[in-house]
Amino acid sequence: VQNLSWTVTAYLLTSTDVTPLYGNLSDIHGRRWAMMLAIAIFLGGSIACALSTNIYVLIAMRGLQGLGGGGLISLGQTIIGDVVPPRERGRYQAYFASIFVTASIAGPVLGGFFAEHLHWSFIFWINLPLGLAAYLLTNHVLKLLPRHERPHRIDVVGALLMVVATVALLLALSIGGDTGAWTSPAIIGLFLASLVFWGLFGLRLARAAEPFIPLSVLGHQVVFSGVVSLFFSVGALVGLSVFIPLYFEAVIVLAAAGSGTALIALMGGAVTGATLAGRVMARRARYKWVSVLGLGLATVVTVLLGTFPVSLPFIGVEIVLAVIGIGIGTVFPITVTSVQNAVPLRQLGTTTGVLNFSRSLGGAILVPSFSAIFLATAAAGSSHASVQTVILEGSASGADFGSVFGAVFYAAAAALFIAFLAQARMKELPLRRGLDAGDPEPV
Repeated sequence: VQNLSWTVTAYLLTSTDVTPLYGNLSDIHGRRWAMMLAIAIFLGGSIACALSTNIYVLIAMRGLQGLGGGGLISLGQTIIGDVVPPRERGRYQAYFASIFVTASIAGPVLGGFFAEHLHWSFIFWINLPLGLAAYLLTNHVLKLLPRHERPHRIDVVGALLMVVATVALLLALSIGGDTGAWTSPAIIGLFLASLVFWGLFGLRLARAAEPFIPLSVLGHQVVFSGVVSLFFSVGALVGLSVFIPLYFEAVIVLAAAGSGTALIALMGGAVTGATLAGRVMARRARYKWVSVLGLGLATVVTVLLGTFPVSLPFIGVEIVLAVIGIGIGTVFPITVTSVQNAVPLRQLGTTTGVLNFSRSLGGAILVPSFSAIFLATAAAGSSHASVQTVILEGSASGADFGSVFGAVFYAAAAALFIAFLAQARMKELPLRRGLDAGDPEPV
């Protein structure tokens, strides 16, 4: 049980690292080849996970599974960009976001059912028929896509530098405050190593003839604003999805079995917001106001939740969570479509990969940051080492828990405000109505 969290961490480490790599590969060798590779590795990892004989093998095989899983979401969004004009693309990106959010809710429930009534390995065996169907469909349907093979090569050195920098950072965030103190030499060393390798990665981008991620892409105003917006908005959403059930259990005093249902309003709101934004993009020339308004409202009501964490009634909290979800949900289709609309087709995969990398990294960084804020606020009356310990042992009264969770909600509001500023700054380019309209802006 002590090592169980590493089954999630291992997948997160590898899937986050390879996301930009798949985008790069798809721009050079084509979407079909890259997607089939991702599915094959994911299936191989799933089978290996199901056959694991102990927790250590399972952790390693989850890492293998992540090497494939890291390409699935990014490549799916890229393929939508290949076949759907930007004017209509918002609706399809909204469908994509809705499926992702729904799966995030249904996945743990289905996994719990398998573990309780069948066997834990069915969590991985279920991927086999679904993955084989996806592989065969990809092999057949994506042959219809135009080929994008180009006489370029992967910047292996740049890719390795980015992988090492990311792994060091995520390891520090995963271990810090849990198995090791934030000020321990090991954690500080990992942070310093990450900083050094990120610096080397930046130098490589500036000097390489064909950098892993072109600086012109990262420097594009729309791309940069989109990266910042997704990093903080998705990070806030993931962080809230972790702390809201604990908040309902400790402050609203909802039974642990029912506290997870608190996420329905948040995630349902995200689906609603994504759908609304996609429809607006398809019908209106001006579309950015939807996400700017959505994030603005989400920021305000999150501050409200942080200010009155104890006095708000249950229904009031649910309404607040729904508004937060709607606001964050508007960001997904508008940001992805705006960024894809702003770059040439030859850089579509790489750019979409960078967007998804920032999304994954946002969740990986903000969740432990919220945990550190929670523990720092609770430290006055507690010496416990983890959020779960503080909740389980009830080391504070309901009012004290309210102030502790209030600090977390203020942190989430700050993240949403940064996303709001980035979204407001993002240039609103006219959405192209066709796929053959030429490159929008030289990048």
